[in-house]
Amino acid sequence: MAEITLVEAIAQALAYEMQADPRVVVFGEDVGLNGGVFRATEGLQAKFGRDRVLDTPLAETMIAGMAVGMAVQGLRPVAEFQFMGFIYPGLDQILSHASRFRNRTRGRLSCPAVYRAPYGGGIHAPEHHSESTEALFAHIPGLRLVVPSSPARAYGLLLAAIRDPDPVIFLEPKRIYRAVRQEVPDTGAALPLDRAFVLREGRDITLIAWGACLKETLQAAEQLAEEGIEAEVIDPATLKPLDIHTVIDSLEKTGRCVVIHEAARFCGVGAELVAQINEYAFDLLQAPVQRVTGFDTVMPYYQLEHEYLPGVAQILAAVREVLDYANGGAQ
Repeated sequence: MAEITLVEAIAQALAYEMQADPRVVVFGEDVGLNGGVFRATEGLQAKFGRDRVLDTPLAETMIAGMAVGMAVQGLRPVAEFQFMGFIYPGLDQILSHASRFRNRTRGRLSCPAVYRAPYGGGIHAPEHHSESTEALFAHIPGLRLVVPSSPARAYGLLLAAIRDPDPVIFLEPKRIYRAVRQEVPDTGAALPLDRAFVLREGRDITLIAWGACLKETLQAAEQLAEEGIEAEVIDPATLKPLDIHTVIDSLEKTGRCVVIHEAARFCGVGAELVAQINEYAFDLLQAPVQRVTGFDTVMPYYQLEHEYLPGVAQILAAVREVLDYANGGAQ
């Protein structure tokens, strides 16, 4: 079996579900004839036709609203925004309508729409092409928020998102679109939503990261292992609703935690994680939870981008601070 990249796994999942379910419709800017700006929908229009793979005008409000209309009338729309930074004109449709239909109709209607967007930094793009504003969507009741971090998880989680009866925001970390390859059997097997994945077992400290930041987090864990420090690495995958139970199970072993994300620090998803840890697992902690994040500013251009994104050195520094505190070094 050939190994595929994350972006190829997205295309594979879309093709599988379109073949299996005639209700699935894909649309967005340049997704048809051009195959998408990152080629995530390449070949789909040729295979399934223009009625099911639609090129739209440059009108994100329209794209978001079309998905709502299609979903409540029985289709399974998958709408693509070219970049997360372009999703904001569609917020009114997503926040005011897609997320509310189940409640608004007292369960008579739901909105099984998937909103896909490449997100995050790392490709030296201009402003609006490197956004990591997942916390905006995590705050909205009625939305699921999913971020894959590997080809296999991208395939399984996208299938689950399309099959879910409620709206899902599916953010694809473009920095790792082609960074790794995996064998991904095209069996149509979905992965569970609302459940975190333990990517590495450990006893000394828990590292929580998602999306592209897992690359540096796993590298940091490898370096720590060379020093005899075993880090447990957790990928929440579904950021809303959050699987805090897996985190608590890990803290029962480690008692220490660092949360890593590239989004701005203030009111990021990491802050919610820390809050829930303090609410439900404070007695397990041997040190305050630390965060390694982006800065509270717009992603800088080009050469300074690597200064903004969390790296291995920053993760290791936070781990050592937590371990020093737990060992009495900060008291």
